Amino acid sequence: MHVWHDLSEIDPGLGPAVVTIGNFDGVHRGHRHVIARAHDLAAELGGLPVVAVTFHPHPMTVVRPDHAPQMLMTLEERISMLQHGGANGVLVLTFTPELAAMAAEDFVVSIVLDALQARGVVVGENFRFGHRAGGDVDLLTRLCKDRGVTVVGLPLDGADGQVWSSTYIRRCVEEGDVAAAARALSHPFAMHGYVVPGERRGRALGFPTANVPVAQRHTAVPADGVYAGWVRLLEEPNAAYWPAAISVGTNPTFDGVQRQVESYVLDRDDLELYGRNIEVSFVERLRGMERFDSVEELVAQMRDDVDRARAVLVSPPAAG
Repeated sequence: MHVWHDLSEIDPGLGPAVVTIGNFDGVHRGHRHVIARAHDLAAELGGLPVVAVTFHPHPMTVVRPDHAPQMLMTLEERISMLQHGGANGVLVLTFTPELAAMAAEDFVVSIVLDALQARGVVVGENFRFGHRAGGDVDLLTRLCKDRGVTVVGLPLDGADGQVWSSTYIRRCVEEGDVAAAARALSHPFAMHGYVVPGERRGRALGFPTANVPVAQRHTAVPADGVYAGWVRLLEEPNAAYWPAAISVGTNPTFDGVQRQVESYVLDRDDLELYGRNIEVSFVERLRGMERFDSVEELVAQMRDDVDRARAVLVSPPAAG
């Protein structure tokens, strides 16, 4: 797959393409629906490549930074997921004040029609673009019509009427409803990070944890609570998924301050994970965060959390 971070990097020999445009945060079911339709259109037009255009950073960080969302994944993860979703190329447009000020008409002509030689464009029906989000699917269709370019605007509703959107998934994650987030994503919501030394209380209590701090993160983190999920090493190809009981919060029983994601890999006390880059996937929320009056009460609850996590985590995802 080709990845370009500037228009000047695009190979002039790329030729015509079918283009799909969006932030693609999470590359959720709605996004994959759009990419699949782009593939169908590309086949109808003679087997053209599909190019996904995305933006980094999120436009809201430039236009209204105080309203910028916590991202569901990093740019690198997004590019990888777009590739797995079927994009033959990804153009990452750096979102700057200059790009924000670009007229909608100029965006379509200079980038979509000229630079990418679009012969077809597939977007969500709520797609907006250009200065002050002045462009919509109707304008895109009119601008492309004179060049014989087909435009498709797709609804992003699921079978239950819920709109598949990054905003909806962020809300699910923020509320701790990771099961609903997984349904919209088609896979468990996951976060990545390097394991750092903690207070080692978990080991002393019989539940050694891999701790990933969440301070200063720009990606979404589930609501405080205890979850069933999976842990794997990102440094190893096809690493195994380990079942885990995962705590998100500040450890209130011990008057903790720093918010962390603490993962206890079930039945394992032999793992050396300090400094390792891990992925933590959230499958189901088991309970909210609680403060216990004694260590004994906490340990009893942790044993129950582990038993419940074990019952939930019957079958691991496919390694990859």
